[in-house]
Parts: sequence; structure tokens; C-alpha cells
Amino acid sequence: MTHCRADFTPKIALYEPDIPQNTAAIIRTCACLGAQLEIIEPCGFLLSDKRFKRVVMDYINIKNINFHQSAEDFFKAKSNERVILITTKAKKIYTDFKFNKQDTLLFGKESAGVPKNVHNLLKEKIRIPMVGKKRSLNLSTSVAIILSESLRQIKL
Repeated sequence: MTHCRADFTPKIALYEPDIPQNTAAIIRTCACLGAQLEIIEPCGFLLSDKRFKRVVMDYINIKNINFHQSAEDFFKAKSNERVILITTKAKKIYTDFKFNKQDTLLFGKESAGVPKNVHNLLKEKIRIPMVGKKRSLNLSTSVAIILSESLRQIKL
């Protein structure tokens, strides 16, 4: 998929990510698909972590990553934007959801998702359906699935 649209940059937000390899893989996905990455701190690792560096390789461009010191700072910055929470607790399936160009797609931390207060704050929540009683997909896989559907709907 190739797209070069100055009027649209998809946005992925990670809530306190705690596995360096997943965040590195997400940075690569964002770099390849033209998405902006936002990281809500604290991270559970340093960007100098060797596991992070091994996966991110030369795909990291700090200019394409916005760091927010806290969830409060993130939601202040997003006050005029729609934030969609991707969660296994949602009823709505991602393919039944209508994405907009201005959306920020929020993913929780691998070990715990987002806290209840963040969950309650957001109106829009979607999930990826899974067979059987599986708990969840890998975070980087989930980002790729949702970001790809968002791009497909916006026809990029």
C-alpha cells in the first residue's frame, strides 16, 4: 500500500507500553504505513534497550513520535479529536466501525490494557474478533490490523 496524502496522517497512541519489541515493531509499522505514533508515558523500558534497538533497526524517526508525559497530557492534547480505544472489552467489531481522518487509535499496555478511568472516559471502543475464548492478539499485530482497516476505509 502506498499513500502520500498531506491532508491525512493516521495516528496510533500507545498507553504506557511495557514490551520494547512490540513498541519497536509498531514504530516500523507506523514508518512503513505513514502513521504518527504517540506514546503515553511512562514506558516500561528505555529507548536504549537492546531488545528495542534490535527490532526497530533504522526505522525510528523521533520526529514521528510524540511523547506525552501522562494520560492527562495526552487527553488535553486530544480535546478536539476523536480517540478510539481498541480493547477486548468492546462490543463493536472494528470492521463495523466508521473511521475518520482525524481519529487517534489508542491501544493499552500489553500487561493490563488501560485503567478503568481511561476506559470510562472514551465513548468509542472497538475490538478485533477472535475464535474461541482467546484472550488477545499481540499488540503489534493488533495495531497493524486496525491501522490497515482505517487506511482501507479512508481509501489510501
